[in-house]
Amino acid sequence: MKLILDFLTRLAENNNKPWFDEHKAEYLDVKQRFDEFALRFLHGVEQFDPRVKNLGLKDITYRIYRDVRFTDDKRPYKWHMGVYVCPRGKKSGMAGYYIHLEPSTDTFFICSGLYNPTKEVVVSIREDIMLSGRAFHEALQGCADFQLPWDSALKKVPRGFDGEEEYSQYLRLKSYEIYKPMTRREVLSKAFLDHTLADLQRTQPYNEILNRAFDFVNESDW
Repeated sequence: MKLILDFLTRLAENNNKPWFDEHKAEYLDVKQRFDEFALRFLHGVEQFDPRVKNLGLKDITYRIYRDVRFTDDKRPYKWHMGVYVCPRGKKSGMAGYYIHLEPSTDTFFICSGLYNPTKEVVVSIREDIMLSGRAFHEALQGCADFQLPWDSALKKVPRGFDGEEEYSQYLRLKSYEIYKPMTRREVLSKAFLDHTLADLQRTQPYNEILNRAFDFVNESDW
C-alpha cells in the first residue's frame, strides 16, 4: 500500500502527461497492486452481502484518466484511487461499499450506502422510513461510528411526509451515504483490509434497506 500512496502523492505534484509517460512503468506496477487489493476487497464483501456476485475488476475500479472536457481543471490524471463494490457494478446506482485513497490531501475514508441517488429513489427511501423507521434506525445504530451527510440535508422534513414521526429526521437527508474517515497509519496497517471489511460488514443491513427501496423504483428495468 505504501508504494501506491507514494506514487499518488508524486502524481498529484506532477500531474502532466510528460511526467506520467516517463513513469508509466511505475504506474502499471501500482495499478496491478491496487487491482489485486480491489479483488481481495471484492471477495471479502462477497462473504457478507449476497447481492454482490459475478463482478469483475472493471465493475469495481476506475480509470486514472480524468474527463476534462467540461471542466476548467485540465489536470489529466486523478490523484486518488477508489474501489466500489455494489450489486450489478459501479454504474448500477445501487448501494455498496467504497474505499477512497487520496494521500496528497490526507483524505482516506470508507463509505457505504447511496451517494446522491435519483429523486425517485430518495422518495422510495423516505417512504420505507415512514413504514419501517425503527428498522432503518437500528441498521444505522449498528454502524454508529459512520457519519451521515447532514451538511447537505434539508432544513425541514419535505412536504408530504409527517415531521412528527419518531424517525422523521432521516427524511431530511437528500443523500444516504455513510462514511468513516481513516488515517494514513490505519491505511498502511497490514490489517487495513481486514478491519475495513469488518467495519463495512456492519453496514450491510443498512445497504439492504436502501437497495430494497432502489429495487422498488427500478424493478421493471432489470
